[in-house]
Amino acid sequence: MILQALARYYQRLIERGADDIAPYGYSPEKISYEIVLAPDGVVLAVNDIRDTTGKKPQPRVLEVPQPEKRTVGIKSNFLWDKTSYVLGVSATSKRADKEHEAFKALHESALAGAPDEGLKALLAFLQRWSPEQFQVPLFSDEMLDANLVFRLDGEHRHLHEREAAQALRARLLGGGEKGAGPAAAAEGVCLVHGESAPIARLHPAIKGVNGAQSSGASLVSFNLDAFTSYGKSQGDNAPVSEQAAFAYTSVLNYLLRRSGDNRQRLQVGDTTVVFWAESAGNEADARAAEDFLASLFSPPDDDSEAERLRVVLDDLGKGRPLAELDPDLAPGTRMYVLGLAPNASRLSVRYWQADTLEVFAKRLAQHAQDLRIEPLPWRVEPTVYRLLLATVPNREGAKPKADDAFGNLIGETMRAILGGGLYPRSLLASTVMRIRSDGNLSGMRAAICKGVLVRERRLGIRTSDEEISVSLDKQSTQPGYLLGRLFAVLEYVQRSALGGQVNATIRDRYYGAASATPAAIFPVLLRNTQNHMGKLRKERPGQAVTLEKEIREIVAGLPDEFPRSLRIEDQGRFAIGYYHQSQAHFTKHDAAGDAAGPTKTETEGAL
Repeated sequence: MILQALARYYQRLIERGADDIAPYGYSPEKISYEIVLAPDGVVLAVNDIRDTTGKKPQPRVLEVPQPEKRTVGIKSNFLWDKTSYVLGVSATSKRADKEHEAFKALHESALAGAPDEGLKALLAFLQRWSPEQFQVPLFSDEMLDANLVFRLDGEHRHLHEREAAQALRARLLGGGEKGAGPAAAAEGVCLVHGESAPIARLHPAIKGVNGAQSSGASLVSFNLDAFTSYGKSQGDNAPVSEQAAFAYTSVLNYLLRRSGDNRQRLQVGDTTVVFWAESAGNEADARAAEDFLASLFSPPDDDSEAERLRVVLDDLGKGRPLAELDPDLAPGTRMYVLGLAPNASRLSVRYWQADTLEVFAKRLAQHAQDLRIEPLPWRVEPTVYRLLLATVPNREGAKPKADDAFGNLIGETMRAILGGGLYPRSLLASTVMRIRSDGNLSGMRAAICKGVLVRERRLGIRTSDEEISVSLDKQSTQPGYLLGRLFAVLEYVQRSALGGQVNATIRDRYYGAASATPAAIFPVLLRNTQNHMGKLRKERPGQAVTLEKEIREIVAGLPDEFPRSLRIEDQGRFAIGYYHQSQAHFTKHDAAGDAAGPTKTETEGAL
């Protein structure tokens, strides 16, 4: 289904005339120089055709005959290649002479008898060229290992763009001549189109997946006997026609391109995600759907746009149809999301989701609702990437690294968001352990704990009879939540009594133990709090009365004895209760202008 959807998208892009998507047998490649030939094959000029508008010259992307898939063998491209093949000179290759021989042999075979003037010029050039001619002023060391194309003097188009060259290319593809295109293969029923066609033994390389080989990787490949069956070899084990293989790899390379205007590609941990739309209506519906989904995956930084998106998500969460929120969107537009991860020379499919735009939008809105916690710790809706950063170590003075996140956690979380299923329990466990480890209870981490527990309850997994509220719930009797609130109040008492100059608060010293083994810590904390309360009674008796009342109310809701230990879900509720209560103190402090120092609970801005 993945290859079929990609092949359909390729056809849609071809019909639309999209840039950077080539017809069958061609490929957009980076070219740096052109060699201008006289009709007799003499080199008249060598032009640098790189784009010089930026700080450094960049190769220009030209549509050239599809390159050969190279591993360790020598295979020449048709009518273009790098200098080791075209000219027999290289700064890195130790077999440039053999590579040039391959280039020469291919073109002498393919162009023999061609009546076209440009092709005859190329043939003449190859017959008179020797690597010793690579000298200034026409050639320079800067050209070494760059890609070259040819042009006939007096013309603007390159040799591979001439009608005779394109006709020859089509004939070579149809005949499957070795070295001029896809290798010759037997016919079979294509798994993508269901029609009998030449089967691709090797599929073109896919580039652009982070962590994969720079020369490209394969989505479908068989190169060991252990992977094959019934005596078949390579691509015959999963028969995909040459045209279908070209289509799905071309469109994947298009989706994976690294450019600022590509909003259909995003990186989540070690997984590279691409998505696209397929509309039964017009092209505008598909484009609008892709733009909308891109804004949901990567919310805009602009405040007004972020607020508009939040309103849309809230309305979707309340059940309003997508068509009412934005008439330009067609709710039935089919959307596809593909997550790819590197695996040596191959690509792993981390997840694959296909559904309508409205279904995806409502699942993302539900994800936002599940995470929602007050006070809201973020200015714009958090991306999955930011969620995952909350589960990795937060070292002082260093930014959290996505590489520290577990690969499986990334894939399972993304799958839960897109599929509407349970978040992985490891997301809750990782977050709780991180809070205990580095003591950073940010709003994002509290929101993750809430999101996991709220979704589990909504989907029928009940670990408590109580719902988890978005904001402070003083009516809650859940021990984990109450203990979190109590711990926040005790910390506030300490800060109020000692001011903001405390080197290490009780949160810095006891949070991990308090959230895991309350019976061992809370009696000690309550005794020590009396010392702080005594100081407060002398300096601010009104505040002391208020805090004592707050402690009594919370303790009254707890069992007669503190729990010996809390399960992982209750430790999540502990974090939520702590966040709600400490933020309530912070809000009251702002409103009343209290002299005590503010709590140190971070907002998500820190991430």
